[in-house]
Amino acid sequence: MPVPPLPARPPFSLRARILSPLAAGGIRWEADGVLEVDPAGRIASVGAAAERPELANAALDLRPWVLLPGMVDLHAHLPQLPNAGLGAGLDLLAWLDRYIFPLEREWADPTVAERLAPLAFDAFAAVGTTTVLLYGTVYARSLDAAFHAADAHGIRAVIGKVMMDRITYDETIDPSTILDRSLSESIELCERWHGRDAGRLQYAFTPRFAISCTADMLRASADAARAAGALWQTHVSEDRGEMAEVARLFPEARDYVDVYDRAGGLGPRTVLAHAIHLSDRELARLVETDTRVAHCPASNLFLASGVMPLARYLEAGLTVGLGSDVAGGPDLSIFDAMRVGAYTQNALRVVGGDARPTLAPLDWLRMATLEGARALGVEKKIGSLEEGKEADLIAVDAALTAAIPGADLDDPVDLLSRLIFRAHPEMVRGAWVRGRQLEGPGAGAPT
Repeated sequence: MPVPPLPARPPFSLRARILSPLAAGGIRWEADGVLEVDPAGRIASVGAAAERPELANAALDLRPWVLLPGMVDLHAHLPQLPNAGLGAGLDLLAWLDRYIFPLEREWADPTVAERLAPLAFDAFAAVGTTTVLLYGTVYARSLDAAFHAADAHGIRAVIGKVMMDRITYDETIDPSTILDRSLSESIELCERWHGRDAGRLQYAFTPRFAISCTADMLRASADAARAAGALWQTHVSEDRGEMAEVARLFPEARDYVDVYDRAGGLGPRTVLAHAIHLSDRELARLVETDTRVAHCPASNLFLASGVMPLARYLEAGLTVGLGSDVAGGPDLSIFDAMRVGAYTQNALRVVGGDARPTLAPLDWLRMATLEGARALGVEKKIGSLEEGKEADLIAVDAALTAAIPGADLDDPVDLLSRLIFRAHPEMVRGAWVRGRQLEGPGAGAPT
């Protein structure tokens, strides 16, 4: 029989299979579980249905769907979604010039952001992403529109106005005022939006990358982020050509990471995207400063940028989460990022001779959820389905991932393996942030 409509607001209780990493280590797996969300949108209880029969019998029964923590996307470009999948075969800098800067220039008209941002947030939620760290454009009005859209949608979002003062696609701005204007606009946006809705919306100061920014811009943006308690995000060591240009522009720096270190940009409130080609010194410095990294495996291969030695980074103690990097990555789904990441690490062992063990499916789930939350400093609030945390979760119809009907799975590792390696575009049936249902995912009866 078809189930009633999914709950749009707390309080509610759901009965389903439940799979989640735990903050203390290990996982929670309930083949028949019940999750209770209180009126404030927090998880009041989670456990086996047999232990709470009265609650389980009154809950909305979604079996055999699976409840998972919402996915955390640590790196994506909001205005680039229309160009997802375009530009294969180009290197990073050529791809930016041909496909990306012209697209971002369209956001000079804020009505473009007003039209596209709500669609983008629907698209993220449809693939199970409930938290996203986003780059915007250089245009402040478009960023204001994006924040309004995120506020209305209900997604958990950290967004930043892109800052560029060495090169920029904004042809209207006076080069002599670009640093001060970009900084003042970013500070105003931060003051308006950072911490909105009890922290669901946050601001990230966003110098695009070292090639597009002077040392003054990097330093001023890092100072502003620190003063506001906001995040700071940029790119590092994505592409060999990019790295050579950074070395030319910053001859005083020991390496790429040192460029940001000299600017005061490293630390636990910083997320660096890609970090593919780190030296031992750079890796040690990121670990020492507790700087966080967004691993974007699909983008790294799509643009032929390189392969991250992920096992080496994790062994060193680096905090790493996952990013789609749309549109450098052709797919919004973090399930896709897990799959491509797993294939890449397997290939690195075969071709590169890395003897370190590859990550198992449950390791990838932890990276996609709890470690992503840790990278944003919100692991005590979200990232796992545990009592007291905010109810950021998704309902997944795992039956859609079977090669033939009826080939269901009861083992959590096997179930998750299929969700990663045979992800279906319609498998996310529902998504909630703080117990509020998000627009985007499909809904219907469990199969």
